[in-house]
Amino acid sequence: MSKPKSNNAKTISVALTLCLVCSVLVSAVAVGLKPAQVENARLDRNKNILVAADMYDAESDTADDVAERFKDFEVKIIDLNEGTYLDDDALKTAGIPDRNAYDASQATKNQALSEDLGDNDPAGIGRKPKYAKVYVKNDDAGQPETVVLPIQGYGLWGTIYGFLTLESDMNTIKGISFYEHKETPGLGARIEEPEWRAKWSGIESYDENGNVATGVTKAGNPKENWVDGISGATLTSRGVSNMIQFWLGEQGYKPYLDTLREKSGQTVEGADTQANQSKSAAQPKTELAAKLPVANGKEA
Repeated sequence: MSKPKSNNAKTISVALTLCLVCSVLVSAVAVGLKPAQVENARLDRNKNILVAADMYDAESDTADDVAERFKDFEVKIIDLNEGTYLDDDALKTAGIPDRNAYDASQATKNQALSEDLGDNDPAGIGRKPKYAKVYVKNDDAGQPETVVLPIQGYGLWGTIYGFLTLESDMNTIKGISFYEHKETPGLGARIEEPEWRAKWSGIESYDENGNVATGVTKAGNPKENWVDGISGATLTSRGVSNMIQFWLGEQGYKPYLDTLREKSGQTVEGADTQANQSKSAAQPKTELAAKLPVANGKEA
């Protein structure tokens, strides 16, 4: 008895139907989860801002604590070249409909909102946004008490994203955090460790002449007012150093920080004095755990 002939058309039809059904289900799940993903991303960003501002306790703070404390910050958009805030009219002219939703990293993909750095690109970011989002916490008198600055730069394997916080003198570093990177676990990824991040507290950003006066040294080669690099992670340390110097420099936030100092009647010299007092009052920092060996030569 002959076997029935297979119906190729029917087989293809069933396969296509299954693919269509699966696609619809996957799309529906993705759409349904999108609000939760956006909220989680926002919460993580705000948490890292608080980490950089030394306002977060990982052992006890909840999502509600993060939301409540973040209310102390005001979101501002600044013109990086001019060092000034953009009001609502200026935001509209710049093509930024919502200051809270503005993403400087995405702006680098828009030629109207960014500029090509060419060969003058020590942080390895390619294009610099014309406008940046900063987070400002004011004191009771309405003066900036804490300013959190988003920073980014290329490490060993990709771009490192983080936040740098300055105290009211716009010179003393209060804290730093890194929330996204592709650095080697156990080596470059140690930039996330609280012990290493704590080394930045009390560091002076500028010298008496207004030049950037800090960065990351090669591991085991201490330098006053610089942070000791991570052993076995030279390229990551160098990337962080370049990132810090770029964003504190003229291409980054320096025009803005100079403007804030001018408005408050401060000088870099006075800010250096405050930074030294802050550094003297700081608690001794815990040293990093035992240094790990280089893994497969990936970190130099």
